[in-house]
Amino acid sequence: MKKLSLLLAALLITVISYAQDAPKADTTKIWTIHGENTFLISQSSYSNWSAGGVNAFAGNLIFNYDFNYKRDKWSWDNKVILGYGLSKQQDAGWRKNDDRIILNSLLGRQASQYWLYTFYMNFQTQFTKGYDYTTEPKTLISNIFAPAYLTFGPGFAYKRSDNFRVNISPAAARIIMVNDDYLSSIGAFGVTPGSKSLFQFGASLDAYYKVNLVQNISLENILKLYSDYLHKPGDIYTDYTANLFMKVNKFVTVNAGVQLIYDGKTRIPNEDGSTKIALQVKQILGAGITYKF
Repeated sequence: MKKLSLLLAALLITVISYAQDAPKADTTKIWTIHGENTFLISQSSYSNWSAGGVNAFAGNLIFNYDFNYKRDKWSWDNKVILGYGLSKQQDAGWRKNDDRIILNSLLGRQASQYWLYTFYMNFQTQFTKGYDYTTEPKTLISNIFAPAYLTFGPGFAYKRSDNFRVNISPAAARIIMVNDDYLSSIGAFGVTPGSKSLFQFGASLDAYYKVNLVQNISLENILKLYSDYLHKPGDIYTDYTANLFMKVNKFVTVNAGVQLIYDGKTRIPNEDGSTKIALQVKQILGAGITYKF
């Protein structure tokens, strides 16, 4: 998994090195605020279809906001991502297919044209409970603030524009919170059984890159890496997200996304009741309405 993390980082930096120079920003503006509100829908229906199929419907609501401050040598970049989605398959009922709360904040003081001294913070959790539906009855596997991840620390960053930045913190604290009695009691997400938090200290890398591939099609890349100095530093936590945005007109878009997570402290349930450490993969595809500002 260490090789995968290094490969993702190398690919991201290589792509960026070939990116065109960003347009000059309006230096008279202190705050730059923009965002996207997206409602995605996907549906499939079958009737007397010889090849077979399962009727399904899914709806996803995504809020993606940026609040960026720039004055003299100081900058403060904030990103808020809220996403929730439900899907319904025939005879399976409603189940969530997306559930995330992500807050990123990067405070920086300019050291040179593109380099900054920084203090970085990232927080992640979810809105509602998650279940393993392979068991009978279904088993609780996650909840709001179970887990929640808080990462923060000083570092330095390379910032080419609001659409490209890489922050490295060689002294980053990371707190894993499991604020659920049942999940805490079984030691979920790496905490000691009965404990509701785990403290880590290590190094983090956080990178963001958004590029316009062709007219009306853009690709967003988000990469997070974390190595815990205190326990298995070579076992690198990896979280990579790629989102493809295709604009049909002013309001209608087609969005596709994939997220890959490797976390050595999170065990995935098997159908036989055992657990394993594995690469987590989430994919979302849908067409819907997007309002940008």
